Amino acid sequence: MDRNRLHRIPHKDPVSGGELYISELTSEETGITIRGNFEIPRYARLEPEQVEFLEIFLKSRGMLNGVERELGISYPTAKARLDTLLNALGLTPYETKERSDKLAGKRKQILEQLEKGEITAEEAKRKLGVLN
Repeated sequence: MDRNRLHRIPHKDPVSGGELYISELTSEETGITIRGNFEIPRYARLEPEQVEFLEIFLKSRGMLNGVERELGISYPTAKARLDTLLNALGLTPYETKERSDKLAGKRKQILEQLEKGEITAEEAKRKLGVLN
């Protein structure tokens, strides 16, 4: 099949804005058709600009300075676009998740100290304020 005749997979109902799913897959070569309810891959939900950024990021082997050069953008802009892409894919960067988990552990420890009477409410408030 000529790939130029294929269209991007729409993932929103143009009438209601609701989610769509794939219900049929067909092989032009064999004529076989498979019917069912298939999820649209998350990468197919990306906007064309996000797909371009992802491809350049991969070609640059994950180096943002390569993305900067290729797209002619600054490092902060490249990083912001990467964050937008991660968000669109529902992915959380490891460092953000690790930091969030670490902060949650510290908050829990402070609240446990307060509960046991080891620190006052004012001390707990001060310590929690420092974490934010």
